[in-house]
Amino acid sequence: MDFDWGYTLGLLKDRDFWYACLTVAQLSISAWLIAGIIGFLLALAKQSAIKPINWAANTYIWFFRSLPLLVLLVFVYNLPQIFPASSILLRSPFYAGLVALVVSETAYMAEIHRGGIMSVPQGQVEAGKALGLRYGGIQRLIVIPQAIRIALPTLSNQFVTIVKLTSLVSVISLTEILLVGQRLYTQNFLIFETMLAVAFYYVVVVTLFDRVLVGMESSLDIRRKKTRPLQLSEHTQQSIDKVLQHPLANTAAAQQDNAAQPLDDTTTSNQKTPDATPILSIHNLNKYYGDYHALKDINLEVHTGDVISIIGASGSGKTSLIRCLNGLEDIDSGRILLKGAYFLGPDDSDKNSQQNKQILDIGMVFQNFNLFAHKTALENVLLALNYHRRGTPEQRRVEALAQLKRVGLLEFAHQYPHSLSGGQQQRVAIARALAMRPSIMLFDEPTSALDPELVSEVLKVIEQLAAEKMTMLIVTHEMQFAFSVSNRIWFMQQGQVIHDSTPKGLKTSDDQRVKDFIYQITN
Repeated sequence: MDFDWGYTLGLLKDRDFWYACLTVAQLSISAWLIAGIIGFLLALAKQSAIKPINWAANTYIWFFRSLPLLVLLVFVYNLPQIFPASSILLRSPFYAGLVALVVSETAYMAEIHRGGIMSVPQGQVEAGKALGLRYGGIQRLIVIPQAIRIALPTLSNQFVTIVKLTSLVSVISLTEILLVGQRLYTQNFLIFETMLAVAFYYVVVVTLFDRVLVGMESSLDIRRKKTRPLQLSEHTQQSIDKVLQHPLANTAAAQQDNAAQPLDDTTTSNQKTPDATPILSIHNLNKYYGDYHALKDINLEVHTGDVISIIGASGSGKTSLIRCLNGLEDIDSGRILLKGAYFLGPDDSDKNSQQNKQILDIGMVFQNFNLFAHKTALENVLLALNYHRRGTPEQRRVEALAQLKRVGLLEFAHQYPHSLSGGQQQRVAIARALAMRPSIMLFDEPTSALDPELVSEVLKVIEQLAAEKMTMLIVTHEMQFAFSVSNRIWFMQQGQVIHDSTPKGLKTSDDQRVKDFIYQITN
């Protein structure tokens, strides 16, 4: 029998096929979108630390990935026999097919989204926490935009799979492309010619939406986005200069508290004026990682205007200490006071909404920058300002631009992190922390991830902050910098601060452990 090309070409204009295409498109898009949204929530549930939620999510994914869609379709369509009330929705083959597809595809979508979520660096989540963002804000502003961009190619592929799976809905008599073809070839027995037309319609639907999804991928690809030069009005420039005229540290308040007086060569923190209220107090702080006792009974005070460098060998507890000070690590025992008020402790019942406001008083700069990769330098600095609604939109923008100018990066405001050098990224991170006007800044080895030639540009910014009387705690291996910029140095060993001294006092210490460390670092 000869192939009937005329019949096949005639099917390309068949009205029933084009209506079936519309049905397939509606079913596929609806299932993809609904399953995608529910799947993202399921992915978050699977990563939850709450065991019942985690167990329920894992069980759902395991079960519905194991169950064939064909079996699920038949079950859902016949569910009204068991639950008559469900017939309101499920008596329609379209909605029965949609429910079955969503239930099945949600399990697959959840795993795709989980891969996207896990690809967002944890450091960016920690940066969000340090900026006072709650869980919902972190997901909405940081994780979801990046996770979707990362997962979109796989999600696009899953859409193609859903389009093809709609052919199975023909078993419950939904008039989709394959069912139209089956009805035709059972009448004329031109199976091959009819199925060629069926294949053509599926290819048309997939190709059309594939182009749309490729366009979405392109629009979300920050590497392809063209950045525009920064243009500022004269009024905005004047506003920026006004912001920079005001010191970061409240030196008037510091003087009233008798807390901004520099230490002489022999004074230690314990010899501060008795009535001075420490900006930060650490009482009997202990931290364990399993059986490892990382921080041991630490008792320290930080006063307004202090610039404290934290030094010691790797593994001595420096980073653990600084991360405990802003809640990035849980405390096993002890407590931390901020401006004389309770801030952090080991008991979750002590945590309250006030803590989220207090964290804004502590700025954090990370070793690996932890900039939000999907946002420009200006957007990085603006994110927390917008989230906490600090002033009017114009005031927030001026504040963000002012802090970028403070670190020498105003002209890079519209650049994305990937186009900046390591030193520039770290300076943006500093500007991001400063924009919230914290009372104290924490630096966790801010230059260790930089090439040697980029270290100086970051250190100059920190030196500028020290000159403005900003209270700072700096974990660093840059000994020359530490001794020149600090008025106090904490020397740590095996989870303890064994020296709290001035730079000169530490240099002249008779402690052999200090002598050995300084010798190893400087030689």
